[in-house]
Amino acid sequence: MKVLIVGGGKPLYFLCRNFTAKGYEVVIINRNKNECVQLARQLRAVVVCGDGSDAQVLKEAGALGADAVLAITPNDQDNLIICQLASLKFGVPRAVALANDPDNAEVFEKLGVSAFSTTHIVGSLIEQRASLEQIINLLPVGEGLVNVTEIVLDAGSPVAGKVLKDIDLPDNALIAVVIRDNQPIVPRGANDLRAGDRLVLITLPENHGTVLKSFTGESR
Repeated sequence: MKVLIVGGGKPLYFLCRNFTAKGYEVVIINRNKNECVQLARQLRAVVVCGDGSDAQVLKEAGALGADAVLAITPNDQDNLIICQLASLKFGVPRAVALANDPDNAEVFEKLGVSAFSTTHIVGSLIEQRASLEQIINLLPVGEGLVNVTEIVLDAGSPVAGKVLKDIDLPDNALIAVVIRDNQPIVPRGANDLRAGDRLVLITLPENHGTVLKSFTGESR
């Protein structure tokens, strides 16, 4: 898999190190000559010095054969242009832009560019911090459109001892599996929930925190 990363700084360094460890072919585009020299010394990646929002620079970096482009510069406009060029001009199947301003993430999506905001991500984690001890794992799927979370019910949970049909779940939430005594149960309305049960929840990112609170009883 060939990945082009446009940007710099520590986030780029760690992303590149992670990708190369997985065997990906990584090309870095960075406009700072000194930083390019350092990156070339520290990482097993091809480093191109130039402006990633320039179509010619993207072409020289191998955008035509790339599987993914990740734009993480400090400039949201550049990140948008980079991803639009990658998708429309070079046919890169996956282009993702960092929205430094979280308000721009929705704008990017409306313009057809996949975007993420570190502000939204960190904010969501902080909001859910009181429930983290009960969460075993969290897996975003479908390009982050759906969350699959495994959670352990404790005795203080507001749903412990109730049957599913009596639980008022938030919209767009589902209990997919209950694991009790290492035995999986595909739950129906008549099934009850008990302290110690491990539940696999399916939620959407926008209601994830609300759903967790309905099972943990944590309040804001």
